Amino acid sequence: MTSEVSRRSLLSLGAGLGANLLAPGLIGSASAKAPKLGTQAPYFHRFMLGSAEVTVVSDGPLPLGDPSGTFVGVPKEDVQKMLTDNFLSSSNVVLEQNAPIVNMGDRLILFDTGMGTSRLFGNTTGRLQKSMAEAGIKPGDIDAVVCSHAHIDHIGGIVDANDKPLFPNAQVYLSEEDFKFWTDEGKLGSPLKDFIVHARKNLLPVKDRLVFFKDGQEFLPGVTAMHAPGHTFGHHMFMIQSDGKSFAFLGDLTHHQVLLLEKPRMEFAYDSDPKMAAATRVKMLDMLAANKTAVMSYHFAWPGYGHVVKSGDGFRYIAEPMVMNL
Repeated sequence: MTSEVSRRSLLSLGAGLGANLLAPGLIGSASAKAPKLGTQAPYFHRFMLGSAEVTVVSDGPLPLGDPSGTFVGVPKEDVQKMLTDNFLSSSNVVLEQNAPIVNMGDRLILFDTGMGTSRLFGNTTGRLQKSMAEAGIKPGDIDAVVCSHAHIDHIGGIVDANDKPLFPNAQVYLSEEDFKFWTDEGKLGSPLKDFIVHARKNLLPVKDRLVFFKDGQEFLPGVTAMHAPGHTFGHHMFMIQSDGKSFAFLGDLTHHQVLLLEKPRMEFAYDSDPKMAAATRVKMLDMLAANKTAVMSYHFAWPGYGHVVKSGDGFRYIAEPMVMNL
């Protein structure tokens, strides 16, 4: 009898507690209230490549706006459909700016430097120094700044607003062809003026520490140049290797992880020679896909690291999972 009463009592108590917990007046008091934080994670991602440590930092998003005047050679409707099918805006194409910093143990190498002080593409760029600080990397510790080419968004962060070098202990590596072309004073009256002004601002103050590399040259231990012309005539990719592991830093071989992969022969308005750039893009992507080489693209969605695979007449980008080592 006692146990039956106890059982009934417990059931009654449980029912009563359940009713009380579900009572409208008590729901609000039981819910936690916390302020909305409005903050984001620091803008860096870190992983190992063999014995080298790679830290990807961002110079911030770079909005190109309406794609119809930038991605050409394919019907406007097709471009918009490719974007919307991938849940991307069809009215504003936004690129990333992924700059890898590779710690080889004996030297610290930065690849490309962002827009710097230029606001040609708006106010979301120019974040490289802040991203490096978030990652715990000091500008004075950079030994080498390697530039894929001399466009405004790749060499723009070499000096500050007062033309003072931001990486005081670094040599700067670039193709001689791009240096000569983009610092040519005679082009200041051309449509390339903004790019020429910015290249002269950033490259001439470090002219005495410039080092020119050539196609196929391992100009730094573990870093080999690969000529990929068309976007600029001196544009290069880089194969980065450490202890049998490698990835290709693509620079601007392809600017978009959907448009210029699905339709790699599409032309891009910022290419010096769009047809040459398209031919180079197909050739290099074929090679990277066939060899299953890991890639990092400067402009792909953050942090831009993964693989490309063949898909019909084009390619598909597969992002590498962002795994944290705890």
